[in-house]
Amino acid sequence: MTDQANAAIESALRTFEAEAGGVTALAASLKSDLGPAFAAAADMIRKAKGRLIVTGLGKSGHIGRKIAATFASTGTPAFFVHAAEASHGDLGMITADDVIMALSWSGEQPEMKNLITYAKRFRIALIAMTAERDSTLGKAADVVLVQPRAREACPHNLAPTTSSLMQLALGDALAIALLEGRGFTSVDFSVLHPGGKLGALLKYTRDLMHSGDAIPLRPLGTKMSDALVEMTSKGFGCVGVIDGHGHLVGIVTDGDLRRHMRPDLMTVRVDDVMTKNPKTIGRDLLAGEVLEILNSSKITALIVTDGKKPVGIVHLHDLLRAGVA
Repeated sequence: MTDQANAAIESALRTFEAEAGGVTALAASLKSDLGPAFAAAADMIRKAKGRLIVTGLGKSGHIGRKIAATFASTGTPAFFVHAAEASHGDLGMITADDVIMALSWSGEQPEMKNLITYAKRFRIALIAMTAERDSTLGKAADVVLVQPRAREACPHNLAPTTSSLMQLALGDALAIALLEGRGFTSVDFSVLHPGGKLGALLKYTRDLMHSGDAIPLRPLGTKMSDALVEMTSKGFGCVGVIDGHGHLVGIVTDGDLRRHMRPDLMTVRVDDVMTKNPKTIGRDLLAGEVLEILNSSKITALIVTDGKKPVGIVHLHDLLRAGVA
């Protein structure tokens, strides 16, 4: 690599080191002075009858928008109000039942003044996320999340880099603490994330599987020639084998055909070729979990069962079409 490329990599490593140091300092503070305030903030947000209002401006405002989005997507109703716009009518978005969380590294932005006054006037709970406990914002807040001092990754110690990451990390920590505290599940998550790849991952097997006559099945005792016709016509690269009660007892795959390749293969019974007790899934399994099973087992299809009876089949291509993989 060129000297310029090496210099860029060295710069990136210094940035990672500086920002990692900031998060490490934040974790250490959480184990001491910051801990009680963090717990109080989480409790205040949890007990709020209204929503969490996240506010800030500049880089803190950008981080605040992300924090508000994370809270909202993990079960805590929240939205962002820009601190400057609040003084021009957006204060009307905030009610007495809400909790305000204001982000400001210095705690001294003039634009925060009207918002602080409004919170005090209507007795709205105020959480401050700042590095200065004795700042105007810190003194006005009901709970102060004091962030430890850390050097910015910027060589001039000016551009908000490490400090922004620390704000984001602390916001994420609060959101996840509340998520875990209320028992927010993947099912709850799917309700709030119906679109995109996340929405696809949160679909269920029952939403993707083929059922009825589309399932490739043949009974015990079937000749391999007939099983191959079934496998080929259904197009899943396998055929399930069922017993007299309709229970799945085996599966014949492309791999089984290769392993048992011999001149008389088409005349033998599926009983002698099939893989017994094949891996199966239930219809209520999340698509993301189905993909994990397919990848870890190095297979391309899974038969869906209800008890021991096959009720569907899911192929890797179904997951691809749904946007899961």
